[in-house]
Amino acid sequence: MGVPRPKRSEGTAIATVDVARQSLILTLDGKALRTWRVSTGAAGVGGVEGSGKTPPGRHRVARLFGHGAEKGQVFVSRRAVQGQVIPRSRWRSGCKTDYVMTRILWLEGLEPGVNSGPGVDSRARYIYIHGTNQEHLLGKPVSHGCIRMSNDDVVELFDFAKRHRDMIVEIVEGS
Repeated sequence: MGVPRPKRSEGTAIATVDVARQSLILTLDGKALRTWRVSTGAAGVGGVEGSGKTPPGRHRVARLFGHGAEKGQVFVSRRAVQGQVIPRSRWRSGCKTDYVMTRILWLEGLEPGVNSGPGVDSRARYIYIHGTNQEHLLGKPVSHGCIRMSNDDVVELFDFAKRHRDMIVEIVEGS
Protein backbone atom coordinates (compact mmCIF):
# COMPACT_ATOMS: atom_id res chain seq x y z
CA MET A 1 0.00 0.00 0.00
CA GLY A 2 1.54 3.25 -1.11
CA VAL A 3 1.05 6.79 0.08
CA PRO A 4 -1.85 8.56 -1.70
CA ARG A 5 -0.71 10.78 -4.56
CA PRO A 6 -2.36 14.18 -3.99
CA LYS A 7 -1.53 17.23 -6.05
CA ARG A 8 1.73 19.03 -5.25
CA SER A 9 1.61 20.76 -1.82
CA GLU A 10 -2.01 19.84 -1.15
CA GLY A 11 -2.51 19.97 2.63
CA THR A 12 -0.16 20.10 5.59
CA ALA A 13 2.36 17.25 5.57
CA ILE A 14 4.30 16.29 8.71
CA ALA A 15 6.77 13.44 9.14
CA THR A 16 7.15 12.77 12.86
CA VAL A 17 10.21 10.80 13.93
CA ASP A 18 9.41 9.20 17.30
CA VAL A 19 12.80 8.31 18.76
CA ALA A 20 11.39 6.20 21.62
CA ARG A 21 9.41 4.07 19.19
CA GLN A 22 12.04 4.23 16.41
CA SER A 23 9.31 5.09 13.94
CA LEU A 24 8.43 7.74 11.39
CA ILE A 25 4.73 8.61 11.11
CA LEU A 26 3.67 10.49 7.98
CA THR A 27 0.53 12.61 8.30
CA LEU A 28 -1.38 14.80 5.90
CA ASP A 29 -3.81 17.32 7.42
CA GLY A 30 -3.61 15.40 10.71
CA LYS A 31 -4.51 12.04 9.15
CA ALA A 32 -1.88 9.31 9.53
CA LEU A 33 -0.95 7.89 6.13
CA ARG A 34 1.96 5.59 6.92
CA THR A 35 4.23 4.47 9.72
CA TRP A 36 7.73 3.13 9.06
CA ARG A 37 10.48 1.68 11.25
CA VAL A 38 13.62 3.80 11.41
CA SER A 39 16.93 3.96 13.24
CA THR A 40 18.08 7.14 14.93
CA GLY A 41 21.29 8.08 16.74
CA ALA A 42 22.90 5.49 18.99
CA ALA A 43 23.99 8.39 21.23
CA GLY A 44 20.40 9.56 21.72
CA VAL A 45 18.77 12.92 21.01
CA GLY A 46 20.66 16.20 20.89
CA GLY A 47 21.73 18.90 18.52
CA VAL A 48 25.36 19.48 19.45
CA GLU A 49 27.78 19.21 16.55
CA GLY A 50 30.00 16.12 16.77
CA SER A 51 27.71 14.41 19.30
CA GLY A 52 26.42 11.67 16.99
CA LYS A 53 22.95 12.43 18.34
CA THR A 54 19.77 12.88 16.33
CA PRO A 55 18.72 16.54 16.55
CA PRO A 56 15.33 17.30 18.15
CA GLY A 57 12.61 19.62 16.97
CA ARG A 58 11.15 20.98 13.76
CA HIS A 59 12.99 20.67 10.47
CA ARG A 60 12.25 21.12 6.82
CA VAL A 61 13.63 19.11 3.93
CA ALA A 62 16.27 21.46 2.53
CA ARG A 63 17.33 19.31 -0.45
CA LEU A 64 16.48 15.99 -2.05
CA PHE A 65 19.11 13.77 -3.66
CA GLY A 66 18.81 10.56 -5.64
CA HIS A 67 15.79 11.13 -7.86
CA GLY A 68 15.74 8.29 -10.36
CA ALA A 69 18.67 6.46 -8.79
CA GLU A 70 18.54 2.68 -8.60
CA LYS A 71 17.56 1.28 -5.20
CA GLY A 72 20.80 0.40 -3.41
CA GLN A 73 22.78 3.23 -5.02
CA VAL A 74 25.56 4.38 -2.67
CA PHE A 75 26.08 8.12 -2.09
CA VAL A 76 29.14 9.91 -0.78
CA SER A 77 28.86 13.65 -0.11
CA ARG A 78 25.38 13.49 -1.66
CA ARG A 79 26.76 12.24 -4.98
CA ALA A 80 26.02 8.83 -6.45
CA VAL A 81 29.17 6.69 -6.51
CA GLN A 82 29.54 5.47 -10.07
CA GLY A 83 29.08 1.71 -10.30
CA GLN A 84 28.37 1.21 -6.59
CA VAL A 85 24.89 -0.20 -6.23
CA ILE A 86 24.44 -2.62 -3.36
CA PRO A 87 22.12 -5.49 -4.33
CA ARG A 88 18.96 -6.16 -2.32
CA SER A 89 20.52 -9.39 -0.98
CA ARG A 90 23.07 -7.25 0.94
CA TRP A 91 20.67 -4.66 2.41
CA ARG A 92 20.59 -6.63 5.64
CA SER A 93 24.30 -7.29 5.77
CA GLY A 94 26.44 -7.54 8.85
CA CYS A 95 28.83 -5.06 7.25
CA LYS A 96 30.17 -2.55 9.81
CA THR A 97 30.06 0.28 7.26
CA ASP A 98 26.75 2.13 7.17
CA TYR A 99 26.25 3.35 3.63
CA VAL A 100 24.04 6.28 2.70
CA MET A 101 21.90 4.66 0.04
CA THR A 102 19.05 5.02 -2.43
CA ARG A 103 17.68 8.51 -1.52
CA ILE A 104 18.67 11.43 0.71
CA LEU A 105 16.39 13.96 2.37
CA TRP A 106 18.75 16.60 3.82
CA LEU A 107 17.25 18.27 6.90
CA GLU A 108 17.47 21.90 7.92
CA GLY A 109 16.58 22.88 11.47
CA LEU A 110 13.93 25.54 12.06
CA GLU A 111 14.59 26.23 15.75
CA PRO A 112 17.49 28.59 16.54
CA GLY A 113 19.69 27.25 19.33
CA VAL A 114 18.07 23.80 19.14
CA ASN A 115 18.78 22.59 15.60
CA SER A 116 19.71 25.78 13.78
CA GLY A 117 22.69 28.08 14.26
CA PRO A 118 26.28 27.77 15.46
CA GLY A 119 27.20 24.47 17.09
CA VAL A 120 23.77 22.84 16.66
CA ASP A 121 22.90 23.30 12.98
CA SER A 122 21.29 20.15 11.53
CA ARG A 123 22.10 21.12 7.94
CA ALA A 124 25.75 21.87 8.78
CA ARG A 125 25.88 18.49 10.60
CA TYR A 126 24.65 16.78 7.40
CA ILE A 127 21.63 15.22 9.08
CA TYR A 128 19.74 13.13 6.53
CA ILE A 129 16.90 10.71 6.21
CA HIS A 130 18.40 8.00 4.00
CA GLY A 131 18.36 4.36 2.99
CA THR A 132 20.79 1.88 4.54
CA ASN A 133 22.56 -1.43 4.01
CA GLN A 134 21.76 -2.31 7.63
CA GLU A 135 18.00 -2.79 7.34
CA HIS A 136 18.10 -5.56 9.95
CA LEU A 137 18.95 -2.88 12.55
CA LEU A 138 15.88 -0.73 11.84
CA GLY A 139 13.90 -0.26 15.03
CA LYS A 140 17.08 0.21 17.08
CA PRO A 141 18.97 3.47 17.72
CA VAL A 142 22.26 2.70 15.92
CA SER A 143 22.95 5.58 13.51
CA HIS A 144 25.51 8.38 13.78
CA GLY A 145 22.69 10.95 14.08
CA CYS A 146 20.83 10.51 10.79
CA ILE A 147 17.47 8.81 10.41
CA ARG A 148 17.87 5.52 8.54
CA MET A 149 15.00 3.90 6.66
CA SER A 150 14.66 0.81 4.52
CA ASN A 151 15.51 1.47 0.89
CA ASP A 152 11.96 0.77 -0.29
CA ASP A 153 10.47 3.03 2.39
CA VAL A 154 12.83 5.95 1.79
CA VAL A 155 11.83 5.98 -1.90
CA GLU A 156 8.19 6.25 -0.87
CA LEU A 157 8.92 9.10 1.59
CA PHE A 158 11.17 10.85 -0.97
CA ASP A 159 8.45 10.75 -3.63
CA PHE A 160 5.94 12.16 -1.14
CA ALA A 161 8.37 14.92 -0.11
CA LYS A 162 8.84 15.91 -3.76
CA ARG A 163 5.12 16.64 -3.96
CA HIS A 164 5.03 18.33 -0.54
CA ARG A 165 8.03 20.65 -0.60
CA ASP A 166 6.78 22.35 2.56
CA MET A 167 6.70 19.06 4.53
CA ILE A 168 7.86 19.43 8.14
CA VAL A 169 9.99 16.78 9.83
CA GLU A 170 9.43 16.81 13.58
CA ILE A 171 11.89 14.80 15.69
CA VAL A 172 10.50 13.99 19.13
CA GLU A 173 11.89 11.91 21.98
CA GLY A 174 8.53 10.18 22.39
CA SER A 175 7.18 8.32 25.39
